[in-house]
This record gives sequence, C-alpha cells and structure tokens, in this order.
Amino acid sequence: MDARHFIHLRLKERELNGAHVTDREHIGFNGRVALLITNAVGTMWCAYIFAAIALVSLPEAIKGGIAPLIAWIAQTFLQLVLLSVIMVGQKVAAAASDKQALQTYNDAEALLKIQDEVHQLIEVNNNLTAEIHRAICAKQGPEA
Repeated sequence: MDARHFIHLRLKERELNGAHVTDREHIGFNGRVALLITNAVGTMWCAYIFAAIALVSLPEAIKGGIAPLIAWIAQTFLQLVLLSVIMVGQKVAAAASDKQALQTYNDAEALLKIQDEVHQLIEVNNNLTAEIHRAICAKQGPEA
C-alpha cells in the first residue's frame, strides 16, 4: 500500500489567503471615497453635531404649531441624527461579524488540520494492518 500523503489543496489555499474580512476587501477609488465619507459621518460625534444643527431650527418649528413641529422632528432631527447613529451601529455590527467570521475560519482551519491528521493515522493503521496480515500469512504457510 502506498504511504504517501498529500495535503488537501484547500488547506494550501487557506494558508495563502487567510480569512476573508472587510479590511482586506478591494474597493477601488470610488469605494475609498465612500468609505472616507462613511467613516466621517458614521460617528457619534457627527450625530451630536447634527443634533446641535437640528436644534437651531427647533424654536421656529415650535412657533409654527403642531404640523411644522412634527415635520421638523421627522424631516430634520430624525433624519440627521439617526443617519449617523445607524451608521455607527452598522460599523459595530460589521466588526462583530468580522470577529465571528475570523473565529469560524480559525475553527474550520483547526478541524481541517485534525481531519488531515486523522487521515494520516488511518493510512498508517492500514499499512500496519497489511504488514501484520502479511506476517501472519507468512507464518501460517501457503495453506491458509
């Protein structure tokens, strides 16, 4: 029986590429510009600035009555402030997702290596079993 062992091609590929996370994503020029703007607007400090800007027009909305006040809340305050807050939440969720993906990658990598080792042990076991079988057959003679 042939005792050669070949490393699975997927293991070689995984060693070269590593885990796929958002930091290593190819985005190009437009993607970099969008990422720059997203990182600037998607902060809690930006949400605080937007809230302050929105509060400047609050007195006029209050003077206008119920309809202008509701319009101010919906169209000015919520849109300005929630935009940044939602972006912050997405960044937190993406970081958690990357962390989970990396952990899953590491777990899968460990399982692939364990499977590879088990495969090697099975090959050794098969070879030893064949040798034992040949030795027993040789001692018993040709009548067996």
